[in-house]
Amino acid sequence: MYDDFYKLEGKPFQLTPDHKFFFNSKGHNRAMAYLRYGLEQGEGFIVITGGIGTGKTTLVRNLFDEISDMNVMAAQLVTTQVDPDDMLRMVCASFGLAHEGLNKATLLHNLEAIARARHAEGKKMLLVVDEAQNLPARSVEELRMLSNFQVENKALVQTFLLGQEEFKRTLQSPGMEQVRQRIIASYHLEPLSPDETEKYILHRLQRVNWQEDPTFAEGTFRMIYEFTGGVPRRINAMCDRLMLYGCLEELHHLEKDAVLAVMQELEQEVSFDPPPGEADSAVAAPEPTRAKVSPLRPNSTSNGSAQAVAKRPAMENMPHADELIYRIQELEKEIDSLKLTMRNEQKLLRKAILLQMDLDEFEDFK
Repeated sequence: MYDDFYKLEGKPFQLTPDHKFFFNSKGHNRAMAYLRYGLEQGEGFIVITGGIGTGKTTLVRNLFDEISDMNVMAAQLVTTQVDPDDMLRMVCASFGLAHEGLNKATLLHNLEAIARARHAEGKKMLLVVDEAQNLPARSVEELRMLSNFQVENKALVQTFLLGQEEFKRTLQSPGMEQVRQRIIASYHLEPLSPDETEKYILHRLQRVNWQEDPTFAEGTFRMIYEFTGGVPRRINAMCDRLMLYGCLEELHHLEKDAVLAVMQELEQEVSFDPPPGEADSAVAAPEPTRAKVSPLRPNSTSNGSAQAVAKRPAMENMPHADELIYRIQELEKEIDSLKLTMRNEQKLLRKAILLQMDLDEFEDFK
């Protein structure tokens, strides 16, 4: 929808990882260098870790695009809670080998046979395991067994392991020493910096032939960074909604108030997840209750102190000034309630539009 309104050649902020939008930040450039180095070495493990949404899967997609013309037989394994007995079956399935009903010895034999055959053809075998934090330690140990396939002291299978930060604890657990000894390089992906966040947003827009419509007011990129913590997936979600907001409001210049409106909408949604550290700090140190200051009596507060009155006094017993203050406060409450109702209606309208867009796409596929 907004891609038509802004005359873009596609959606720049889709959540599905796409190597065409790969952004070569300082961290992602270093991680890609380690993956290339591991591929050249042809042995051991390369480990890449990072928080949720930091771009690990996009790294894999970019790597696979780079090696598509090389003599590499590559397979990607996205794991869940995989038991050791199923680990080898999933590896065989990833390489297109028979695996149903076969015992461990047969699975290993088939994997070694295909690895030797590819080596004889001058090809490498690469296994990339994504979401490795879900693997039990014993399943990681099963992957180590693949490094025992060798010809003339050269490994036949290269393995890259990518996972969230918890995967570090798995590798540091007792009994994983042999796996750790075979790790030749590791890197941890951090979120983007404020400067990289702005460049990342503009990079994705330029990939869909953005002609500076919409433009962004000064300070909007900083607001996006602070709201998302510099996490690429969060940035995509935020910017996608911001572009939709701009389309619905027919805006060609996005000011800070537009960013703020989208932030407030996202915070009210069930799927909203605060940036790393924000949720913890909120639990550790809840925000103190702010005193509400009357516009007519700046020095008075209504923050629930010991001097607050439990019940509202009868209107007839109020002095004239206090009665006026009371009425103003009641009006302010009604205005706040109306504003909340309007925001909820706007949110429902946008959701209805999104649903209609999905239905239109579904009809197009028929």
